[in-house]
Amino acid sequence: MAVLANHPATRDQAKVMNRYDITLRLVGLLHQDEAVIGGIGYTNFDLWAASAGRQGRRQPNFYMLGSMGLAVPIALGVAIAQPRRKVFALEGDGSILMQLGCLSTVAARRQTNLCIVIMDNGAYQITGGQATAAGQGTDIVGIARASGLAQSAWAADEASFTELAGLALQEDGPWLIGCRIDAGKPADTTERDPARIRDQFMRGLGVRK
Repeated sequence: MAVLANHPATRDQAKVMNRYDITLRLVGLLHQDEAVIGGIGYTNFDLWAASAGRQGRRQPNFYMLGSMGLAVPIALGVAIAQPRRKVFALEGDGSILMQLGCLSTVAARRQTNLCIVIMDNGAYQITGGQATAAGQGTDIVGIARASGLAQSAWAADEASFTELAGLALQEDGPWLIGCRIDAGKPADTTERDPARIRDQFMRGLGVRK
């Protein structure tokens, strides 16, 4: 797609942004029917914070607790089960590096309603800030493209991210958006209640009343 040519070719060319701000921007684009799967750690903490509203917390969100690398596989499963629903996976660089094979699976499956957003700060931030391979030269968007995900791009800046997320909502995917982020602390902490998280998500998907 020609629009992707306007975005950075490599990780190093992308602006370093704030994770919570990016998450707020995404949530602000959503209606009520899109499903969002938040990967473990600060990625889903900020999704939790960004999804709070006057009428309660957004239901079609699923918050991973304690399992690295599963946000994309879970999102793919939801996208397959509900092909008319747009599905977003929010994942950190450390987690996606543990499950790189899922990118090939997504590409082979060609699930048109799926978008993956990678929050890449080059560190395992929640465990002490140890450097990931992304922080030492690995380009996750480049890996995604090589895996067959042609609609993969680095967000140049906040406006670029909004543009790419808007395209993912309007057009067929699968999409992958890479976001370079800073080491800011999360805005809140997800409540650790797995049963409640599952129940609210199922209600949000309309599979439980």
